[in-house]
Amino acid sequence: MSFTAMIKKELTQLQSEICCKTAELSALVRMNGTVHIMHKKPMIDIVTENPSTARYIFSLVKSLYQIHPEVLVRKKVRLKKNNVYLIRLTSDTSRILEELHIMKKNSWERVEGISQTLIGRPCCKRAYLRGAFLAAGSVNNPDSASYHLEIVSTYQDHSQSLCELMNQFHLHAKVIERKKGFVVYIKEGDKIGEFLNIIGAHPSLLEFENARIMKDMRNSVNRLVNCETANLNKTIQAAMRQIENIKRIDREIGLEQLPKKLREVAEARLKYPEANLAELGQLLPDGKISKSAINHRLRKLEEIAKKL
Repeated sequence: MSFTAMIKKELTQLQSEICCKTAELSALVRMNGTVHIMHKKPMIDIVTENPSTARYIFSLVKSLYQIHPEVLVRKKVRLKKNNVYLIRLTSDTSRILEELHIMKKNSWERVEGISQTLIGRPCCKRAYLRGAFLAAGSVNNPDSASYHLEIVSTYQDHSQSLCELMNQFHLHAKVIERKKGFVVYIKEGDKIGEFLNIIGAHPSLLEFENARIMKDMRNSVNRLVNCETANLNKTIQAAMRQIENIKRIDREIGLEQLPKKLREVAEARLKYPEANLAELGQLLPDGKISKSAINHRLRKLEEIAKKL
């Protein structure tokens, strides 16, 4: 089961108030529903590929309007050939669309955006976002390279209203147009976590945050290892260059011709090629020579080698 499917299954098990159920069903019907005329009577088809979402829509309709919708199961012909679940409402469709604030009263004109009457209470705002995610939402697996949550809607005015509703909770949501509609999306990991908390997906939120923490820890360890590796490579390359300089001096004039302090550093470097500057300072006869002093003497040896 994908992470998105797990979240949706979890959301369908939540208990809601009547007002919140109305907000949820409104989002589901608006985003996944279509209106047809059959035998001069309107009917509403709500389509989803998620079986738990289909059961939830059925229970919402039955709870709010005391009617038993038809449930049809079809199989996709192309690609994955998944089951498609269709919930069909054939009675009281005009009243349902009006009460869900999808169509205007006594008219087949669509209500633009999201009705403020529908989301007047904070719990209803959360419920509408929950319904929107159930209808057309998805989120990347938290173990993937990047974080991405999106909700797809057909109409620009509805997508814009949905984005504004999300940003009332400071989620930094944005809207982008695609071929088949408009997408409201969130890219920040902490804001996706806040969204899951808002819609009530608390177990999924814990899993999401655990995955984020583990990924951040792995990234921190990788950065430290890369830093240590780079420093080690730098130390090795510097030591090799210093040894080459000392050997050149030895071939040309002999180390015994060097001043005592330079000769001691040169002999210590040849004897301990893997030592860093601090360790080299402690290995000299005088003992505990500072890193800067050792570095200064090695630079002097490099200058002598260059002259030779």
